[in-house]
Parts: sequence; structure tokens; C-alpha cells
Amino acid sequence: MFRVSSYGFRVRNLQLVTCNIKIMKTGLIHIYTGEGKGKTTAAVGLAVRALGHGMKVCYAHFNKQPELYGYNEIQSLQKLGATILAYTKGHWSFNQEVTRESSREDVQNGLLTLSEFIQNEQSDLLVMDEILISVRDGVLMEDELISFIDRKPKHLELVMTGRGASDGLIERADYVSNIQKIKHPYDQQIFSRQGIEY
Repeated sequence: MFRVSSYGFRVRNLQLVTCNIKIMKTGLIHIYTGEGKGKTTAAVGLAVRALGHGMKVCYAHFNKQPELYGYNEIQSLQKLGATILAYTKGHWSFNQEVTRESSREDVQNGLLTLSEFIQNEQSDLLVMDEILISVRDGVLMEDELISFIDRKPKHLELVMTGRGASDGLIERADYVSNIQKIKHPYDQQIFSRQGIEY
């Protein structure tokens, strides 16, 4: 049955259909990498979509300090029901209290804790924000992260972000987006703006 909408289009009468969310049989692996803006934004957008479908989401961040810079996307995810986990105190380029050695220890402990978490909590989607930087900078070996991936529950969808994704991780992933900067306001001395960059 068609009716005419207020915009003049013919539209079919819609019925609201409810369905149960089924756990995915095979969780795939996503990588958002590259020098451009939008890697975390893309991962958070995917997490919001999953939460909207009633999926259980875990967002774990590495190499950043949300409480220092006010990354409000993390607060938004938490309000929507995601589990938020933090394993490092930022990156040594931005926090003098962090060293390469302390970062390696934090990332190693984080992977161990996170591995136990995903085995016990039955999450549907795991975001490992900025984990790829740990491999790029040599505080986490590529094969250590691949081993973590290989041990994840089969149904778990995994998203990893960060610059400098390694060849081995790119080969292991199912989705790879290389986000490149063409233009950025920073080049014109327009710095980070609240609500847009953070």
C-alpha cells in the first residue's frame, strides 16, 4: 500500500519490525591507519552503530590520556553502554612521565588483562584505539599483537587504530582503511577545536 508523503513522494506504509540480535558467527578484523584525521572517529562511529543494535562493546585505549585532553567520545560511548578500559598513561612524546620501558610494561599488562576480559565478558565488538602505535614504536612486537588476535573469541569483531600499521597486521586484517591527510586546518595554524578534534 502506498501513500503520498508531505514531500510529494510515494512511500510504502511501514511496519515496525523487531528482531533479536544474533551473535556474529565470525568476527572480522578492522584497521584504521594512516596520517589523516578520522581513525578514532571511524572506530567510535562503528562502536555507536554496534551499540544501537544492542551489541556489547568494549573500547580500550592505548597511548593517549583522555582525562588530560578531554576526549568526550569516550564519555559518549560510556553513556551508551560501552565498557571503557585504559591501559597506558599516554605516549612519551606528550607525557614526560611515560618512557618507552614503562609503555611496554603497560601495554603488555594491558593485553594480558584485555585477553582475560574478552574471554569472560562476551563482548561483540572490541576497539583497541591507538594500539598500532605500540607496534610502530617497537614497544609491542607485531607477533605479540597477532597472537592476541589469534586468541580472541571467534565471534568477536576487532577494530584497531593508529598510525603505521605493520605489513603483517595489514595482511591479517579483513578491512584496512588507510586515512591520508590531503589538507588539515593545523597547517594554517588553526588548532584543535572542542567538539570537532576532541
